[in-house]
Amino acid sequence: MSDHLKRLNAPDSWHIAKKTNKFITKTSAGPHNANALPIAVWIRDRMGFARTMKEVKQILSQKDVIVNGRPCRDQKMGIGIFDIVALPKIGKYYRILRDKDGRHVSIEIDAVAAKTRLCKVKNKTVVKGGKVQLNMRDGANILADNTYKAGDSIVVSLEPETRFKIVDHFPFAVGNMAMVIGGKHSGKVARIVEIAKVPGSVPNRITLEDEATKTRFDTITPYVYMVGRQTPAMARWGIEQ
Repeated sequence: MSDHLKRLNAPDSWHIAKKTNKFITKTSAGPHNANALPIAVWIRDRMGFARTMKEVKQILSQKDVIVNGRPCRDQKMGIGIFDIVALPKIGKYYRILRDKDGRHVSIEIDAVAAKTRLCKVKNKTVVKGGKVQLNMRDGANILADNTYKAGDSIVVSLEPETRFKIVDHFPFAVGNMAMVIGGKHSGKVARIVEIAKVPGSVPNRITLEDEATKTRFDTITPYVYMVGRQTPAMARWGIEQ
């Protein structure tokens, strides 16, 4: 299988120039999905920290890029929503989000904010010994108690000694704040006012209210990412003004 993808076929969420070189790095299997942005594309094409793929490989080989608390050496590894990318040697830290057009955006944050990460609980299972395992949207698995449920968000530590320890929890519930990460309302942060269960395999409908305009809109459960209770837990979201 080829390691490259034609630029013209690259997902729109990557937001890269389509008419320069013919090919670009393909995302490898791993966290997120096929729309995840390869770290090499992020370093070179989106952020300009390297001019060539040779420079990208050198940066990665020196363990200068930390993704969610661990050095990244795979140029094809995909990064996506709420990932934390750190370049500590130059004092740069970023949270990956989505704008209103569904494109990946890199929001610069400080070193303190880069010590934690927001994760969405996809489902949970009981594993050996009767322990509860939370299965996260990005493929990670975390052992926890039975407090959490599908649709909730948890905040986990990225510090080496406490990596993936749960430090906060935002339940998927009416009255709490959510960010929409897909569809025509992508990038909006609003309060959940209704969760309408739909029979069968169709996703449940979620009604949210914009705090500033008091206008309401609908979306579906897979597009909802809990980001706080009474107020959003983070100050900057990368939403276009």
